Amino acid sequence: MTMQDDHRSGPSALATGADIQRPPRRSSFKAQMLQAREDAIVQAVNRLLAEKGFDLMTVDEVAAQVGIAKASLYKHFPSKEDLAAAAMVRMLAQAEDFLDQLPAQAEPIEQLKAVARWMMRLQLAGQMPTLPSQNSSLRARLMANQTYLDLLVHVSDRIGLWIEACQANGSINPKLPPILVLYTLYARACDPVLEFMKASGQFEDEAIVEWVTGTCFDGLRSR
Repeated sequence: MTMQDDHRSGPSALATGADIQRPPRRSSFKAQMLQAREDAIVQAVNRLLAEKGFDLMTVDEVAAQVGIAKASLYKHFPSKEDLAAAAMVRMLAQAEDFLDQLPAQAEPIEQLKAVARWMMRLQLAGQMPTLPSQNSSLRARLMANQTYLDLLVHVSDRIGLWIEACQANGSINPKLPPILVLYTLYARACDPVLEFMKASGQFEDEAIVEWVTGTCFDGLRSR
């Protein structure tokens, strides 16, 4: 930078700066309303998937819960499969946010237990969407959703690193395939034991979560 550059002044000098801070462009009111409606739709889908599952959920129910016509809903999501995909993208984004909040210095086994507890608490609160394991049209839609795939891979890779660390230090059986351990953790999100225990009305949610966490990581043998 020259001496002349150091003493620039006036509008021309200000206009040449690449670091000029401009206020962020605000979305239009219409765009904000459309986003708010989409958020409401996805929240309704999430509740219905948690309560009834994909096969029993209907587009009419979603529209009724949001308070819009079915034709208006289709402007946002053209199919039932697209609705489910949007709910799963939202859930995976929440999972990523949760992973970000975990203390980095915690032991890997504690990180995995925290993930399992988080999924089970969501299920007990009726906020964990459940999807059928066999549904070709839904699977095809999910596999075509790049945001879903990117989030799934990212979340799975982060959890996978903790699994590998646990197997390396012996806190998880190193003879088990890591993918089996990962799927075992994911299965806690739809574990029927949670619903059965809660339906009995005899146990608090946190007690159920801790018991199932214990059986998941420690087994059923007396220690």
